[in-house]
Amino acid sequence: MILQKKSFNSLEEFLNSSDQSYQILHIDLKGNEIGDEGLSCLSLGLGKCTTLSDLILELCGNKIGAIGVSGLGVDLGKCTSLSNLTLDFLWNKIGDKGSSELGSGLGKCTNLSNLTLNFQGNDIGDEGALGIGFGLGKCTNLSNLTLSLPDNEIGSTGASGLASHLGNCINLQNLILNLGCNKIGDQGSSGLGFDLGKCTSLSNLVIDLLDNQIGSIGASQLGNNLGNCTNLSNLTLNLSANVIDDEGASGLSFGLGKCGNLSNLTLEFCCNKIGDEGASNIVSGLEKCTNLLNLNIGLSYNEINNQSQVKSMYLKFKRLVVFRIKF
Repeated sequence: MILQKKSFNSLEEFLNSSDQSYQILHIDLKGNEIGDEGLSCLSLGLGKCTTLSDLILELCGNKIGAIGVSGLGVDLGKCTSLSNLTLDFLWNKIGDKGSSELGSGLGKCTNLSNLTLNFQGNDIGDEGALGIGFGLGKCTNLSNLTLSLPDNEIGSTGASGLASHLGNCINLQNLILNLGCNKIGDQGSSGLGFDLGKCTSLSNLVIDLLDNQIGSIGASQLGNNLGNCTNLSNLTLNLSANVIDDEGASGLSFGLGKCGNLSNLTLEFCCNKIGDEGASNIVSGLEKCTNLLNLNIGLSYNEINNQSQVKSMYLKFKRLVVFRIKF
């Protein structure tokens, strides 16, 4: 008999369950400190759930390392019917090897259409990001992906390589990518935009690049490359706490001007080095976005002196239905 839905809040309860015929499974073990040994036991149990289509696995704060996660990747690869998967590994210790092994396992789940991964604070580095991307690049049926990788010591190589593999997900329509508080720099920002520009099916995109040492070159090339995502209708970019100046803000916006189908755009530039000229040029660059209806701009803690003059430039954007600017 196939059981449609079941939730577990303890490892023992799941392991003692005699029936593995689940379609929908939610296991919440936050802060239980199950470690590698506990995750290995959990993984073996999941590998037997061959009818599983939906899985939510919450494991934040469990002192899990590479060994435990590697086993999970192997056993999840046996769940070939999985179409919806959420894995939360916030603040564990899985490292580059563990994340790569997990990515390899997920690459065997070729029926995945909706995937959410949270690896914040796991020291996965460039190698881990590349490994995750390599696996996900095989999930060509993915249409919705949320990938949270802040605080992971990821540099330009990891960011570019990750995006390069995601470019193989030709059916990807909705992507949320959080790379905040890493070290991707100009080169990583440029590579990220170049490869995501190949995801021509994307209609909704959120990229968080908070505090990543990105300057004007990286911002300009990011915008120019994302301009190739011609089907984008909703875009949110968080570039706060970087080193972007007037040239970078202008270059980014003129690049995004190629996204003719954009209707909703949020740009967050808090804590950069943008002055009056750059702030004004943002709206000039977006003038070619003839379908743009909703615009949100965050410019707090920059180098803008004449706020009223800058705001007047945006008010000339007559077709906007909703407009917000924050200094």
